[in-house]
Amino acid sequence: MALEPTLDRSCYVSPEFFAREKERILFQEWLCVGRTEELPEPGDYLLVELAGERLLLTRDRDARIHAHYNVCRHRGSELVLGVDPRPGTGAIGSSGHFSSGIRCPYHAWTYNLDGRLRTAPFLDEADGLCHADLPLHAAAVDSWGGFLFVNLSAEPGPLAGQLGGAPDRVARYPLAELRLARRIRYEVAANWKVILENYNECYHCGQVHPELCRVVPAFRQKGGMDLDWDRGVPHREGAWTFTMSGTTIRKPFTSLNPDERVRHKGELLYPNFMCSLSAEHVAAFTLWPHGPDRTTVLCDFLFHPDEMARPDFDPMDAVDFWDLTNRQDWVICESVQRGMGSRVFTRGYYAPMESLSLDIRRYIRDRLGEG
Repeated sequence: MALEPTLDRSCYVSPEFFAREKERILFQEWLCVGRTEELPEPGDYLLVELAGERLLLTRDRDARIHAHYNVCRHRGSELVLGVDPRPGTGAIGSSGHFSSGIRCPYHAWTYNLDGRLRTAPFLDEADGLCHADLPLHAAAVDSWGGFLFVNLSAEPGPLAGQLGGAPDRVARYPLAELRLARRIRYEVAANWKVILENYNECYHCGQVHPELCRVVPAFRQKGGMDLDWDRGVPHREGAWTFTMSGTTIRKPFTSLNPDERVRHKGELLYPNFMCSLSAEHVAAFTLWPHGPDRTTVLCDFLFHPDEMARPDFDPMDAVDFWDLTNRQDWVICESVQRGMGSRVFTRGYYAPMESLSLDIRRYIRDRLGEG
């Protein structure tokens, strides 16, 4: 089997190419931005920044979640201040609560939680104001498995179309019931596609992840070529979850089948969501691209609320194991990014055991028609 070429170098390092990706991927596709539990009560809001656009997610009095641009219709002021889109400044995940509506801090125009204009001080229809014509600029919002997705395109397709077969493959995992126990934020000096390609193969695992391979020895065998990814990867004898010991005192999800109780599954949903499923916890990754060589990665650790309610609950055996594995990945991804910056690099190659990584070529070509 011949080696397959990767995308061209420019697809990973060019600011112009990243600008096209913003318009034709990041502003057109469904992107995961968090969990519905981050908006637990009516009036709660979540502020996120997607490739330079700031969005305000709210839960209204009827428990529905809405997404709007953080822009007042009057003069363009931010409705919630203090959001800095630069990596590392906390722009992702800012949250709070509106007690009586969304009030602009500039001239006090106030909007309902669903985005409709409620009041504009000292203005009425005699002044040419029509409330119905001036709602907040909306974005599409939907959810699956407790995960929140937004879409900035004018005519978004259904979220289900982008999820593909993932809901069926992980149907027995109680994703919607799980709750966030810990979140780690990473600033990775690499292109978002490098991170996705790295997630989608284990040719690198034997060299990069010795601790992981002690839990899953099959990762060392032929670079993971013979693994049945849909069934899930097998642990070593006596191990059944992703911790340093391969075990934990937490109980597996009761809805899993016998295979899922001893194997590990993973899903990659382009363009920004990676989900790794153990028998009793889930590590969910969201990617937030800032440029051709800068990506924020949020890693959420999700557990069943029954386990979290136990007095001896401690997620750190899973968190520490994943944090070690993640940091090993980011080091190598940043190395790849630096290497691709060399004038001698034009494109790389996929080995046969990296066949899943070929998906990124089709994904990019389908949307940008180049590469």
